[in-house]
Amino acid sequence: MVVSVMRIITGRAKGRRLVGPRGSATRPMQDRVKEAIFSSLAAVVPGAEVLDLYAGSGSMGLEALSRGAASATFVESDRTALDALRRNVDAVGLGGDVRPITVERFLAANQGRYDVVFVDPPYGVELTSVEAVLAGVAKLMAKDAIAIVHRPAGERQPDVPGLWLADRRLYGGARLWRMAKTSKDNGPETDDAEKSA
Repeated sequence: MVVSVMRIITGRAKGRRLVGPRGSATRPMQDRVKEAIFSSLAAVVPGAEVLDLYAGSGSMGLEALSRGAASATFVESDRTALDALRRNVDAVGLGGDVRPITVERFLAANQGRYDVVFVDPPYGVELTSVEAVLAGVAKLMAKDAIAIVHRPAGERQPDVPGLWLADRRLYGGARLWRMAKTSKDNGPETDDAEKSA
């Protein structure tokens, strides 16, 4: 069963309502948090290849498509979430490739290159598992790609070789990390200057 809880904020599908699965397996991202994320990605999303891991309702990838992303791949294995995801992709009508497999299986088999990656695992997933997923994500990120990681407040920053912390934000009980690929000109930021919003 699904319930309507979200909407597309702006772009070609502005105002389109999305359905989300009932229950606690997924958590809808608040509009203000989603708007803050996409404001920070305004120069990156148009024309981007987007990967939405633990996609749930598909809210993040569909918002990216509405704002001009070239493509979005949605990875979700929960059956209830998949029902909502497929309904939303069809209703929004901007395309999207739904992969009904676990994130780990997708990362092990995929050879694509992505410009923007959303990583929003259930809060019950342990940080060590999230770090393993991010190590796989780093291998699929294009040059200058960005990964947005959503985790509970109070959890330490993921430590992933090949990724560095570009920004971090605290929104109530949610913590967001913006991570980029390591280069000679930038290195890991320390986690001692949290920005709250």
